[in-house]
Amino acid sequence: MFTVNPFTALSESIPVAAMQLYVVAMFIFVVGGTIIDTIHKKSAQYFFKNAEEAKKSATRTVSSGEKVGLAVQTVTSEVLTSSEFSNPKRRLSHLMTMYGFILFVLSSAVMVFAYTGAGVETPVIWPILWHLGALSLCVGGYWFWFAIRVDVASEGNSPFRVVKADLFILSLLATATSALIWSFLQSIDAGGLTFAFLLLFIISSTVLFGGVLWSKFAHMFFKPAAAYQKKITVADGSRENLPAYADRDNPADRDRHSMELLKDAPKNMGLGIKREQPNHY
Repeated sequence: MFTVNPFTALSESIPVAAMQLYVVAMFIFVVGGTIIDTIHKKSAQYFFKNAEEAKKSATRTVSSGEKVGLAVQTVTSEVLTSSEFSNPKRRLSHLMTMYGFILFVLSSAVMVFAYTGAGVETPVIWPILWHLGALSLCVGGYWFWFAIRVDVASEGNSPFRVVKADLFILSLLATATSALIWSFLQSIDAGGLTFAFLLLFIISSTVLFGGVLWSKFAHMFFKPAAAYQKKITVADGSRENLPAYADRDNPADRDRHSMELLKDAPKNMGLGIKREQPNHY
């Protein structure tokens, strides 16, 4: 199962060109949905307007070299390692889901376009990456859904409660789960049951990629840009019109009226609200 290209056997009943056309259509759905979502929510307009406003209150000019360094820092920190998550479980779940999704989609495209068809042998690495990607996605996704979600872990809501905002994660989990089951059933020649899960795989993936406009999918593309812009505002001193962090070692900060009660307080005052995780408040 793990070393077999599941799309090879599928090509016996569905033309390879039809599978490739489907992949292209899903790509168009993602691009088109993201663009429409950005226009509808005016995300790009807000982003550029906010950037222009920040320049007016900047105290220094950020050099091109600094901008490149901040861009690299954004990619390595916020994108590749998801450092914005302070909860280690949430971070690990996110990374497993993200990298699983990337491996799953990438290997699917490679196998469909390069190694599917009569007489074409698939390098064993691609089926392995496809299955491992789907498994990683499922582990990270189900872990998040049943144990980490705020409304479940902290608010005590049922993990089976579904709202419109859950479209992305549910269609993502349905796609990966049905793909794995379809691959397994195909390996044991389960007949009609195999077709049923293939159909579920197609429907769920269509909802996933075709529902970009109604899900949080587009947010994944805008978030790194927003994180980069935030770093720029810190570097140029505009700080999104927010005050700089107070430094109690600095006499000017320490003597400010808002710091009056903290003058003689110890610097480390404990965990505070982080002393105990919220639980079903």
